[in-house]
Order: sequence, then C-alpha cells, then structure tokens
Amino acid sequence: MNETSPPLEGAPLIAPSSTDHPLYEQAVEACRSVYDPEIPVNIYDLGLIYTIEIDDENAVRVIMTLTAPGCPVAGEMPGWVADAIEPLPGVKQVDVEMVFEPPWGMDMMSDEARLELGFM
Repeated sequence: MNETSPPLEGAPLIAPSSTDHPLYEQAVEACRSVYDPEIPVNIYDLGLIYTIEIDDENAVRVIMTLTAPGCPVAGEMPGWVADAIEPLPGVKQVDVEMVFEPPWGMDMMSDEARLELGFM
C-alpha cells in the first residue's frame, strides 16, 4: 500500500442503518416530513440523516448532520426529528445525535433533491 492509498479497514464513516427492521421504512417516512426551513427539500432526501438505528426494544437512534454547522435551526432540528418519529406505533424512544463528521456534501442528496433544487 502506498502513502496516498486510503486505509482499507476501520469503521465506516457513517454507521449502517437498521434497514431490515420493520419500523425502518416508517422512520424514513417520518424523517421525510421534516424540512430544512431554508431549503424546500426534506432532510432525508437532502442526505442529512446518516443513520437510523433501531434496536430489539424499538428504541430508535438517529445520527444526523446539518448542511452547515452554523445552521440557524441547529438546536431545534434534532427535536423536530424526534417529534416526527416518536408517534410511530411501537416506537419506545427516540434519541437524535448531531454529528459533523463526515461533513455533509451535495453528493449526499438523493436524485429527487437534486432535481428539486435544479442540480440535474
């Protein structure tokens, strides 16, 4: 391995989601109901939701970021996400963690978000 090659081992930058959990799709749809007030696209399609982890007790842990650390709603958005997921039938509790590593980039947006914002 040469000096410029990235390491092949170690934890992924973004933890995997519980995609096989029965509540996963409902949690994704709940996240799609939350919008960044400055951008007319939901936070899931913007790529701000990094991980939706659901354990055997139906406790949901969301790891998310913002388009920029200085976002005016930084303090409020985790609460909006929790408020969207908590009412789902069977959800025990919701914890939302804000991270800035890896930093958000426009490449994390869905095709729908790119189209909506005129990037396609």
